[in-house]
Amino acid sequence: MCGIAGFTGNKDHDLLLRMNRQIVHRGPDDEGYFEHQGINMGMRRLSIIDLQTGHQPIHNEDESIWVTFNGEIYNFQILRALLKERGHRFYTNSDTEILVHLYEEYGDDFIHRLNGMFAFAIWDIPRKRLFLARDRLGVKPLYYRFDGKNLSYGSEIKCILESPQYPHTISLEALSHYLTYRAVPSPMTIYEGIYSLRPGERIIFEKGAVAKQKYWRVDFSKTESYTEEQAEDRILELLKDAVRLRLISDVPVGAYLSGGVDSSLVVALATEMSDRKIKTFSLAYAEDLAHKKDSIYAKKVSEMYGTEHYEYTMSSSELPANIEEIIRYFDEPFGGVISTFFLSALVKEHVKVALTGDGADDQFGSYAHHRLCWPIENYIRARRLNKPESEVDFRPYVGNEDYVKSIAEDHLADWRIKFYALTDGDKKNILSSSYYEQMKAYNSLELLRTNLEPTEGLDSMNRLLDVDVNTLLPDEILTFADRLSMAHSIELRSPFLDYRFVELVATMPGTLKIKGGVPKYILKKVASRYLPIEIIDRPKEGFILPQDAWIKGCMKNYVHDLFSDERLGMHGFFNPQGVRNLFEGYLSGRHKNSYKIWNLVMFQVWYETCFLVRKKKND
Repeated sequence: MCGIAGFTGNKDHDLLLRMNRQIVHRGPDDEGYFEHQGINMGMRRLSIIDLQTGHQPIHNEDESIWVTFNGEIYNFQILRALLKERGHRFYTNSDTEILVHLYEEYGDDFIHRLNGMFAFAIWDIPRKRLFLARDRLGVKPLYYRFDGKNLSYGSEIKCILESPQYPHTISLEALSHYLTYRAVPSPMTIYEGIYSLRPGERIIFEKGAVAKQKYWRVDFSKTESYTEEQAEDRILELLKDAVRLRLISDVPVGAYLSGGVDSSLVVALATEMSDRKIKTFSLAYAEDLAHKKDSIYAKKVSEMYGTEHYEYTMSSSELPANIEEIIRYFDEPFGGVISTFFLSALVKEHVKVALTGDGADDQFGSYAHHRLCWPIENYIRARRLNKPESEVDFRPYVGNEDYVKSIAEDHLADWRIKFYALTDGDKKNILSSSYYEQMKAYNSLELLRTNLEPTEGLDSMNRLLDVDVNTLLPDEILTFADRLSMAHSIELRSPFLDYRFVELVATMPGTLKIKGGVPKYILKKVASRYLPIEIIDRPKEGFILPQDAWIKGCMKNYVHDLFSDERLGMHGFFNPQGVRNLFEGYLSGRHKNSYKIWNLVMFQVWYETCFLVRKKKND
């Protein structure tokens, strides 16, 4: 696990050093550089595999191919044996070294042989060619900028911002979509001209030109017929193997444990396979919050499987005290989950590597919009056929049918968009008139419709999951998982994101994912072999801050101050009175979506803490 940075063109050692220093937190154990005609490569290393000889950059036998690598290749031992049979010679025991030899042996398509999470840069000296790639699901990040002549790249945006030539311009399109989606949708970033390489993409820079290619996308269209028992067995078989591979490490491995189905099942399988006692970690709150009981269930799972359990108790005062530091790790405004920042601080005291349950919700159907899919579809179908509402299956919203009817729309995008933050209509009320005129063409609903287009022909559940796996998962879920763990130099590994597992689950019909109103139905059937019913049937919580309670309580004055005329006037994007009206409407209960407020809070904190500070530094 590392961070990488670099650029093509003339040598500039000072710039390379500055880029690398920006990601020390991603790799505090070691650093390395390769500077040659036409290329400048840097890396920071967090030592997990081959602690003694895994120093990067790494080269092939004749030093004509060089690589810097961030991530883990879980099947590297098999690939190493194959390459040795073909005559390749190794000088380290690391997973990184297989990349240069695979590139020699199979060319660009070697990437299909990798099972892992990764972002890497390969420099081919004879061809003066740079090859960048990001893993299939987007677990590890990679950003780039092409100025028309040279390409710069880095594990985090702040690496690229070190270039004195970059003008530091905010993308209005990215800002508009951020306000809706809570995170900037890739490939955009908040900065004009800086882009995120999307999951399953690679870039080739050669002869002054850039070519971007998609090498993998999960296919939901190949739905197969399974009995429930067959589906359970296949899920468990692949999940076990994914856990086994992710326990391979030269340092101890722990696990995040929320006490929900996903993390609890991973812990159950890990303790079954590991020859070491697993250390588990959960988050609790100092205040008594009725809806936040994660730690109680986490302790039950820990006791059941005999883990060495640790708990971090967070108080509401820690959020405003740390919010500026947290946003610096994102480099962009981010309105999603940030609680794992605090839990990762505890994890760092005990292990470098931790398993997670990330990715299960996005594949099996757990979020509110997933749970509403079948009730809305059933209601719309009955309405079209003039059937009585008494025949509609509203589960799990029995007793709350009016809510389902109030948001039901014929097109998936029209009701799905309601579960994000600020709507395109909200933007008209909160943006200043001049910026609204510039930004009104960037329609977030149309972007969602565009993302749904490739899913035509799938059942409604799998259409939603297809979009989530390709947008919500990498842009929000995996973004906070990566940034907030790497802030404390922790490597996360999620068995649910093994690409073989993802490909399997994509072939299962949506009716197995939510059935009879039960979210994650088939996964819960698997988990019932390992976990008690009180864990299986408990309401979903996860590591989500009680931001609703805190915005209305301990952070109310902080937010009021943040939304002052003076502070919002620093950039002029917003109409201060419109923002305050939105906040007052939230406090009074006229609308309940705390994400609308949280999004604006995180943008303003980012602007003051990151954008203004860096812009002044470079001016």
